[in-house]
Amino acid sequence: MISAELNDLMTRVGPGAPAGTLLRRYWQPVALVDELAGPRPVKAVRLLGQDLVLFRDEHGHLGLMDRDCPHRGADLAYGRLEGGGLRCPFHGWLFDKSGQCLETPAEPAGSKLCTRIRQAAYPVVERSGIVFGYLGDGEPPAFPEFDCFVAPDSHTFAFKGLFDCNWLQALEVGIDPAHASYLHRFFQDEDTSESYGKQFRGASADSSMPITQVLREYDRPEIRVHPTDYGMRLTALRQLNDRDMHVRVTNVVFPQAFVIPMSSEMTISQWHVPVDDTSCYWYAIFTSFTGPVDKQQMRAQRLELYELPDYVPRKNRANGYGYDVQEQLTETYTGMGMDINVHDQWAVESQGRIQDRTREHLGTTDKGIIAYRKLLVKAIEDTQAGESAPMLIRADEAANFSGPPSIDGIGLAENPDAYWRDADLERRRKSDWASARLGA
Repeated sequence: MISAELNDLMTRVGPGAPAGTLLRRYWQPVALVDELAGPRPVKAVRLLGQDLVLFRDEHGHLGLMDRDCPHRGADLAYGRLEGGGLRCPFHGWLFDKSGQCLETPAEPAGSKLCTRIRQAAYPVVERSGIVFGYLGDGEPPAFPEFDCFVAPDSHTFAFKGLFDCNWLQALEVGIDPAHASYLHRFFQDEDTSESYGKQFRGASADSSMPITQVLREYDRPEIRVHPTDYGMRLTALRQLNDRDMHVRVTNVVFPQAFVIPMSSEMTISQWHVPVDDTSCYWYAIFTSFTGPVDKQQMRAQRLELYELPDYVPRKNRANGYGYDVQEQLTETYTGMGMDINVHDQWAVESQGRIQDRTREHLGTTDKGIIAYRKLLVKAIEDTQAGESAPMLIRADEAANFSGPPSIDGIGLAENPDAYWRDADLERRRKSDWASARLGA
């Protein structure tokens, strides 16, 4: 259990809040690039408790600004895209992507008022189908050369979904390898050849054994936590027999992302991004090491669960997450359907919009969560003291980061670390884009 004060320290993210100040030192996903498609690429966004407007001007340049017009506070999300920027419909004030006011047309001729007006604006970039923004002070850190950022566009797919809860409990479900044997348990195994685009439905690498069978029959994993330069690596080991070990390697990338295996050919890099203190979006980049991603199929699969334009889950608190008692008796452990995103959503939302951690009792399998919280609190305290924090890297350091390796497979029990390292290297050697980087 932890104190209420420490819980607030870790979870509150608004302007001036200690955790919010820390997270503003990093690039944060703002929107999917797809959300700016269409005739009017302007979108209202809320991030870390701030109301912003994201837009693409006539020249194709991205801009991210505070949403309230500095004249009289009207909503710039309804602005007109013209004149090299975004124009407020109230009095015609025009702002470029840097926030500089270019025109105040209702003012007297010759007025210099616009030269003295600047709206708060923030750096913004596109990476692998996601628009990232930087809300902090000073220069933003460099992007590490992780797989999700260096793979060709054809081999990545980005999506997102809304969680009705605080960002930290949403992130912590991914730092908990043990829950998969229960929360994501299926009582029957499906044809693994039909598992494309579905997590925990295919076969483990280097075997024909369905991952659903592994999780169901071997439900007491040994969990190892290893500090890394990017955060931490978690290894979940399930002893299948005297010879074979199921090995699952996942990663926490500080401050709020994890990289996990989706299948033998694909990984997921996922961020949990605060909208405010009580809601967050997950943003994911799916990265393929084999052929191009079937983006149409991946998108269609996910739109069965999420409703546009805000990517709100169709199964949610209001409809009991689709819970069905007969299904819970005969098909799934939760009774909430076959999509594990619904399972995770229920698990984290049912804790409350901000989990009361003064009431929790952690166990041995929560060692990753305990290690992450220590890392988070130290980074918050260091930031408050004006010091550095993990992953605030320079451009000349970006190439020092690769991968990180993320494997789900079956190897010899005698040396699981050697297995996942060899499996990662072999997958890269067989990949057109990843093999080209091995000699770099």
